[in-house]
Amino acid sequence: LDEEEWELLRQLRDVLQILKDATSYFSRSTPNLAMVIPAMDFIDETFATGMLKQKKLSPAIRAAISMAKQTLNRYYSLTDFSDLYRITMVLHPRHKLAYFKSAGWSSEWIETAKELVTNAYNNLYA
Repeated sequence: LDEEEWELLRQLRDVLQILKDATSYFSRSTPNLAMVIPAMDFIDETFATGMLKQKKLSPAIRAAISMAKQTLNRYYSLTDFSDLYRITMVLHPRHKLAYFKSAGWSSEWIETAKELVTNAYNNLYA
């Protein structure tokens, strides 16, 4: 391999390390729904603001990151179809609604999450 190919491999290693770390994170303990959204946010943030903005990345690696982000966003959007993700995040003692506010989620989405929890409580316990 020439030096350019070695550099490409180093860049690919750095990208794959983020995904490996996420996989290890979910493998080391019992994963739960409240872990999914923050992990996806971390990966998305790392790819979007960290890696894609680095000018030194090769076009092939930048394209691979963009494709990975598209795949991540496809799965991320599926969480909107499950009330459980929102309810779990709101009820989690560490996250609650503050997580979504600090992550910059829209107030409409946050209000919907709050309503889902209220409605679930009223339907099951009130």
